[in-house]
Amino acid sequence: MKYYKMFIDGKWVDSISGRSFESINPGTGEVHAIVAEAGTEDVEYAVKTARQAFENGPWARMDPSERGRLLYKVALKMREKAEFLAEVESADNGLPINETKLIEIPATIDVLEFYAGMANKLSGETLASPMNRFNYTLREPLGVIGAIVPWNFPLMLTMWKVAPALAAGNTIVIKPAEQTPVSILELVKIFQEEGLPDGVINVVPGFGHTAGNALVSHPGIDKIAFTGSTRTGQLIMQSASENLKPISLELGGKSPNIIFDDANLEDAINMASFGIYFGQGQVCAAGSRIFVQDSIYDEFIERFVKKAQSIRVGNPLDSTTQMGPQVSNKQLEQIEKYVSIGIEEGANLVTGGERFTRAGDGYYFTPTVFENVTNQMTIAKEEIFGPVASIIRFSDEADALQKANETIYGLASGVWTNDLKRAHRMARGIKVGTVWINAYSFLDSGAPFGGTKQSGFGRELGVQALEMYTQTKHVWVDLNERAMNWYGG
Repeated sequence: MKYYKMFIDGKWVDSISGRSFESINPGTGEVHAIVAEAGTEDVEYAVKTARQAFENGPWARMDPSERGRLLYKVALKMREKAEFLAEVESADNGLPINETKLIEIPATIDVLEFYAGMANKLSGETLASPMNRFNYTLREPLGVIGAIVPWNFPLMLTMWKVAPALAAGNTIVIKPAEQTPVSILELVKIFQEEGLPDGVINVVPGFGHTAGNALVSHPGIDKIAFTGSTRTGQLIMQSASENLKPISLELGGKSPNIIFDDANLEDAINMASFGIYFGQGQVCAAGSRIFVQDSIYDEFIERFVKKAQSIRVGNPLDSTTQMGPQVSNKQLEQIEKYVSIGIEEGANLVTGGERFTRAGDGYYFTPTVFENVTNQMTIAKEEIFGPVASIIRFSDEADALQKANETIYGLASGVWTNDLKRAHRMARGIKVGTVWINAYSFLDSGAPFGGTKQSGFGRELGVQALEMYTQTKHVWVDLNERAMNWYGG
C-alpha cells in the first residue's frame, strides 16, 4: 500500500488539514492506497501557484516549439512506462488490463502527441482592412484552467484536458475523482521527471463538495473543463456563472445504436456488445439503447444474448478477463436498482441482472440484457452507467430516427446499414455529437468529441479543443501619418 501526497508547485505536499482518504481497488474491495485529501485551503494554494506560474513563469512565454518538444518528451516516457500505467489504471478503476494496455493508454499517449504537434500551430488572422489601418488577431492562452475528471477513464480523460491546455500555454489545476486519484498522480510524476516547470500542473485529490466546489467557484480560475454526470454539470454551470467563468461540459448519454435489417449482423452484434460492455458499461457514450429492426429482432436477441453470456468477468489484472468490476459498491447498488425498476416496468430480463460473485470480493456485475423495452421505461431514459443493454424494436427509418431522438441526451450514436444513402440520412437526422456508421465507440485524437442537449457543450479532441483553451484578441494599428483630430483645435 502506498501513500500519495498532493502535487502543487512542483512539490509533493500533505494537505493543510492533514486529512487523507482511502482509494479502493474495485477488483478486490480492498484499500490499495492512502491519498492526501485536498480542502478549500489546498485548492487556494494550488490556484495561487498556477496563477504565479502562468503570469511570471516560463511556460506561457516559452517558444511554442519548445513547449511542444517538452510535451512530446513526456509522451515518449509514457510509452516506456505504458505497461506500468496500464496496471495502475486497472487497479485504480477496474478496467480489464487488456483494455488499459491496448486501448486506453495508447489513446492517452496519442492525444499528448497530437497536441504536442499543435503547440506551434496556433495562429491568428490578418483581417481585410482599409489602407489606413492594419487589423489582426492573436490566439492567446486563457490562463489557469480547472479540470475536473471522472473515474471511468482517469488517465485518458485527464489528458483530453491537460494536453490542449498546456499546448496553448495555460497552467492547470486537476481535481481527480475521489475513487481514482492514483493513476493521475503517477502520471504527473512523469511530467515532473521530464522537466515541466513548477506550478504548470497541480493535482488536488479530494471530494466534489469540498475540493471540487472550491475549484469551480474560485475567481482565480479562468475556465472549468468537466467530464461527468449531467446533474453535476448543472451544479458546476450554476457555480461558474457567479464569476462568469467559461466552462466546457462533457456529460451523460443514453446513446442509440441502430441496427437495420440489411446490416452485417455478425459485425453489428460484436460491436453492439463492445458498445455496451466495454469498460463495464461505465462509458458516457455507451450504446445502451440498441434499436433493432422488427424483421431481425428475434435473431438478434438470440445471438446477442449468447455473446453477452460468453463474456468472461473477472479480476481486471488477469489478461483473460473481458469485463472487470464496477468502480464501487455504490455504483453496483445503482445498477441493481435500475435492474429492479426495469423488471417492475415490464421489460423482460433475458440474462444477467445480478452480482457476479465468482470473481471474488470486488464489485462485479453480470452482462445484462433486457428485451421488449420501450423508450418510456426508466431503463431507456436514464443513464445507468453499467453493463445493461436495453433492446428496442423499430419498424422503419422514420421510426428509428424518431425513437433515437426521443431522449434528453445527445452524445453519440451508431448506425448499422449497407445502404449508403440511408446511412448519411440517419447521420444528419440523429441529434448527437458523434455518429458511428458500421462501427461503435471509436475515437481519434484529431476528431472532435462532445454532445448536444443535456450531454453538454464544447468539444474535446481535434483542433476544435484548442478553441476551448484560447481566446481571440483583436489588434488595431492606425497607419495614418497623423492621428485624426475628431474635435478640432
